[in-house]
Amino acid sequence: MKRLGFTLGLLLLSLIVVAQELPKAVEKVKKAVFSLVTYKDNQLLASGNGFFISEEGIGVADYTLFKGANRAVVVQDGKEYPIVEILGANEMYDVVKFAVQKGKKYTAISPTKSRLKVGERIYMLPYATQKTSAGSTGVIHKIDSISQGASYYELTMSSAEKDVNLPIVNATGEVLAMLQKGGKEQLSYALGIDYVQALEITPLSLHDVSLQKIQIEKALPSTEEQALVYLYLASSQMDRTHYEEVLNKFLVRYPQSTEGYIRRANFYLYNTPTPLWEKAEQSLNDALRVSSEKSDVYYQWAQMIYNYSLRTPAGTEVPAQWQIAEAKNLIEKAIGMKENAIYYQLKGDIYFAEEDYTTATTAYEKIIKLQPSPIAYYALARSKELSGAAPVAEVLALMDSTLAQYNKPYPVEAATYLYERGRIKHDAAMYREAVMDYNLFQEITGEHVTAQFYRVRAQAEMQCRMYAQALEDMKKATDMAPQEVELWIEKAGMHLRFNQREEAKKDLTRALSIGEQPVAQRMLGYILVEGNEKEKGLSLLKRAAEQGDTVATELLEKYK
Repeated sequence: MKRLGFTLGLLLLSLIVVAQELPKAVEKVKKAVFSLVTYKDNQLLASGNGFFISEEGIGVADYTLFKGANRAVVVQDGKEYPIVEILGANEMYDVVKFAVQKGKKYTAISPTKSRLKVGERIYMLPYATQKTSAGSTGVIHKIDSISQGASYYELTMSSAEKDVNLPIVNATGEVLAMLQKGGKEQLSYALGIDYVQALEITPLSLHDVSLQKIQIEKALPSTEEQALVYLYLASSQMDRTHYEEVLNKFLVRYPQSTEGYIRRANFYLYNTPTPLWEKAEQSLNDALRVSSEKSDVYYQWAQMIYNYSLRTPAGTEVPAQWQIAEAKNLIEKAIGMKENAIYYQLKGDIYFAEEDYTTATTAYEKIIKLQPSPIAYYALARSKELSGAAPVAEVLALMDSTLAQYNKPYPVEAATYLYERGRIKHDAAMYREAVMDYNLFQEITGEHVTAQFYRVRAQAEMQCRMYAQALEDMKKATDMAPQEVELWIEKAGMHLRFNQREEAKKDLTRALSIGEQPVAQRMLGYILVEGNEKEKGLSLLKRAAEQGDTVATELLEKYK
């Protein structure tokens, strides 16, 4: 029995950590391990270990070192190399991937591509400042699968707190994991290098709490498409200075990106205290230089000027090359290179804004020939309506064509066009038809309508003698906007029309409780005088007349 115990003891000893000379292949990669120091506002924050997994200077270390840091350096062979970008991080697994400055070839440990098994021998490299060159060895005790199939190892091997982040390698000198905190007496834990390699910056990284706690600059996503999405999200979340830095970094990496230059031009136009006209123009010229679709750049340039003109108050001093006349020149250049429906849409919109409805109409008609769409038919209908040259029947026919672009039952996207067709019918005294369109509008938008909608529909319903419906709509309007004085006055007027004086008095009293309104005073004064509350009614009429209500003045003369 004693002999058996002795044998088991020897077996266990062979499995736990022992210091020994490393295999030659492992010995070669020891210099990949480095010391790492992090700072916050030039004050030392933390120090620890890390190692390179790429000769281009991609390294890994534990997240704890970086939490709150705004600067970090790698120390290797007595030299410091600043960390320039964070490439990914995960606080839960306590890991950060980063890049140091380029310009030299770094000693690195290649990540293993082979699948390891329980029982295989592994080696832990010594940390950079360790006096002995010997490493430690043990075996894989257990392999778990974590996020996205990556590996997490339990190792039969002792480790100390100072060993955290050290690489765990196989006999051929390939790294399979990095040592983590929490080891027990004869058991250590290591995060698979496959998980570390997969860390990356994505557009959603802007919301990653782990990354937000690190104040060192983050890398862009690895593809141009994802980087553009990242830029879009960053534009509303970063401060102006940081966002400009990210824009410039994007264009250094993707110098042929037309979209990048256009976004930078937008930044110089809208995101600086005053527009940087020359810089915006230079960015757009850069976009022209690299673009294979120059017509599209002219289009976007024209659109930028058009949008700016819409947002800018009249009388604002703007350079000639950024005025609406230049937008017209640019869109004509785009159309001259390529006939495109969206180019004609912008041309129509520019002239529409200038109230040149004849030119706008011609542009919208061209769109319908090239690529019919609801917005094109609607724009044409509106242009013809405002020109005053087209009969209502023609405008309504165009609105019918707008809605004919959709299949029934109408989708939510058609709601605006239904409301607009109802408005045109309403203005043309086609009240019952207008109510039908208003009803369809409400049907496809659900109850997501405004008090103003109910007011407008009530006005149409009154005109076609749908009195009960009109009063119900005005009740909904006042319920939705109880502080809108005009709604209470209009509702009171409807009650008066049906000789419902008590209801009208309540509505007018409510209106006057919100604020003095001559119309409400006059109406309530009239009701009170006619209802034998002459003194109180005349007082209200007098107050209304003093505020300039001429009808109240006439009523006072009448009642004298």
